[in-house]
Amino acid sequence: MRLLHTSDWHIGRTFHGADLLAEQEAVLGHLADLVVGERVDVVLVSGDVYDRAVPSAEAVRVATSALSRLRRAGAHLVITPGNHDSAARLGAFAEFAAAGGLHLKATIAGLHEPVLLDDEHGPVALYGIPYLEPESARHTLRVPDAKGHTGVLTEAMRRVRADLADRPAGTRSVVLAHAFVTGGAGSDSERTIAVGGVEQVPGSVFDGVDYVALGHLHGPQTLAEHLRYSGSPLAYSFSETAQRKSVWLVDLDADGLAAVHRHELPVPRQLATIRGQLEELLAAPEFEDVSDCYLSVTLTDQVRPIDAMRRLRERFKYAVHLDWVPEGGLATGTLRYAEKVRGRSDGEIARNFLSDCRGAPPNEREEGLFQRALESAGRWDAAGRGEK
Repeated sequence: MRLLHTSDWHIGRTFHGADLLAEQEAVLGHLADLVVGERVDVVLVSGDVYDRAVPSAEAVRVATSALSRLRRAGAHLVITPGNHDSAARLGAFAEFAAAGGLHLKATIAGLHEPVLLDDEHGPVALYGIPYLEPESARHTLRVPDAKGHTGVLTEAMRRVRADLADRPAGTRSVVLAHAFVTGGAGSDSERTIAVGGVEQVPGSVFDGVDYVALGHLHGPQTLAEHLRYSGSPLAYSFSETAQRKSVWLVDLDADGLAAVHRHELPVPRQLATIRGQLEELLAAPEFEDVSDCYLSVTLTDQVRPIDAMRRLRERFKYAVHLDWVPEGGLATGTLRYAEKVRGRSDGEIARNFLSDCRGAPPNEREEGLFQRALESAGRWDAAGRGEK
């Protein structure tokens, strides 16, 4: 049996305000082509199908289209909810969907009840563990003394192993789980699942099964031969710029896990970061090769440029993130705020605020704006000192 391990689709997510639905639809469409080309029997989605518990109608359309294409390509689908999904919404009509080859494993009570599929070597049991929020899951699992993620996942896996022990000898096993396993490397785009400061669980929790398809972390990674993250199909933060997004093709034979192959995914739009002074970035020809990338820009001008993002987008259409880090840094004092403003007028405080934020004093136009604002507030005296 050949499995395709995916996770963290996050359909409906934006990238610094940029809509990603077209890119998501393109990459998920590639998965359907991969199912056909690699003769995949089962597609696994280990949580976070959607980016929100209540996805938009357009996000639902993209998800439905992707799942339909995968099913028409010939694969069964096994899906579990992640911490971004609503388990109840994702699992709606699960019994009806299963009849058509879409298996939604969304309930805690049913996590020990596998999807059973057969190949020439016999049965394969696929267990879906939905994201377990520790406080609620420990009561549902009837382990009130369980501590954090490790406690509830330990009980979940105990139930999985108990069910597996009652299966015929030679039954191979796969577990889908959405968790932060010790040894995994996170990125900036995952929502924290820390409880009491602890979010990681040891990999040993998942011992006793042939393959564990992990979700939650967005970078593809191997923690053990049988314990892997597929990562997200698209980059969702600039911390993922160097990642090569991919999925795992997992082969099971009569003895269990036979081989795992990595398949890199197409990148609809690359990510890039550039740094320099605004006029240099707008004019230098060497930056032409990033003009079609989602772009994070760090400006190093000593004075913060006015209307910088608008000007950048005249050259870089997909500039989505902007930082200002003046070369050499800004001068910072050590005085407390109350000491800094003692004896100063409102006008002086306002001027200094602008100077600190931008790295330059207000110009003549801004001085006029300050005066009119302070006059309107009744804080401007006849001497023009900006106090009354």
